[in-house]
Amino acid sequence: MREAIVVVGASWGGLAALSELMEGLPGDLPAAVVVVQHRSKDSESLLASLLQDHSRLPVAEVEDKDPIASGRIYIAPPDYHLLVDGPTFSLSVDAPVKYSRPSIDVTFVSAADAYGARAVGVVLTGANDDGSRGLRRIVDRGGHAVVQRPETAEVATMPAAALRMVPEAASLAIDEIGPHVARVCVGVATRPGARSGGPA
Repeated sequence: MREAIVVVGASWGGLAALSELMEGLPGDLPAAVVVVQHRSKDSESLLASLLQDHSRLPVAEVEDKDPIASGRIYIAPPDYHLLVDGPTFSLSVDAPVKYSRPSIDVTFVSAADAYGARAVGVVLTGANDDGSRGLRRIVDRGGHAVVQRPETAEVATMPAAALRMVPEAASLAIDEIGPHVARVCVGVATRPGARSGGPA
C-alpha cells in the first residue's frame, strides 16, 4: 500500500475553510482524509453532513476501530482523541491536550508515526497553536506539510504558529490547498519505494 493519508486540523473558522478545502479535492483522491476540528464535547454530530455537501468523497464521523480506506473523509468525533493506529483508527478519552479533545497534535503525531513519508499534514485557521508540533513530526518523518496562508485565515494564530514551527511548509490560500494536496497524494501513490513508517 502506497496511498497517502491527509490529516487536516482546524479550529476557529474551520467550517468555512474545510468546506472550501473539500471542494478542491477530486472524487478519485488516492488517500484517506482525516479532519480534526475543535468543537465542544456536547457538539451535535453535524459536521460530517455539512461537509458532505461540499465533497465528492464520502464523509463520515469515525467510530473506534474503523478501518482506514482511501477515497474517504473521516471526521474526529467530539470529546475523543483520534489516533491513526496502522490500518485502523482508535479513539481515546485521555486528558485534553491544550484544552482540546480531539487534539490536532495527537492525530498528526500518530499519522506521522504510522504512515511516515506518506503522511500529509494540513493546518488551517484557528486561535491557538494546536497542530504545530504534530506538523513538525510529519515533516521529520519524511511527510509533507501544508499551512493555510495566515493572512487568508479567519483567525491567523494557528497557521502562523505552524509556520514558525515548520517554516518549510507550503503556505497556500485555502482555495489552493485542495488541488495541491491532490497532486501530492498522486505523487505518493506513484512513487516507487516510498519510505513509510506504517504498513506497506
